Amino acid sequence: METMDYPKNKAYLEARKKLEALKGFYNHLAVYIVVNLAIILVSANVFNSKAVDLFHWTNYITAFFWGFGLVSHGLYVLFFLNSKNNFLKRWEDRKIREFLEKDNF
Repeated sequence: METMDYPKNKAYLEARKKLEALKGFYNHLAVYIVVNLAIILVSANVFNSKAVDLFHWTNYITAFFWGFGLVSHGLYVLFFLNSKNNFLKRWEDRKIREFLEKDNF
């Protein structure tokens, strides 16, 4: 597979940054599903000789609280991908300038 040589302009870098944010969310979602499925199955006694109990609320505690983090990550990515006011972009530019000014002195 050949790679395309895009110019390293501002629009390309912005698109690349958005792609990385979206990939990060998808990875977080995949890990959430796999890990919580395993935790729920182990907590529900699926893999041993005890009675299987899928409906006990303690089986879902990790999924519930981790779900808050996943939802907030999803909202951040949604806001980041669809932000028209460029609040994050302006903040990032301001911080980069601030760090550059600190390093020059």
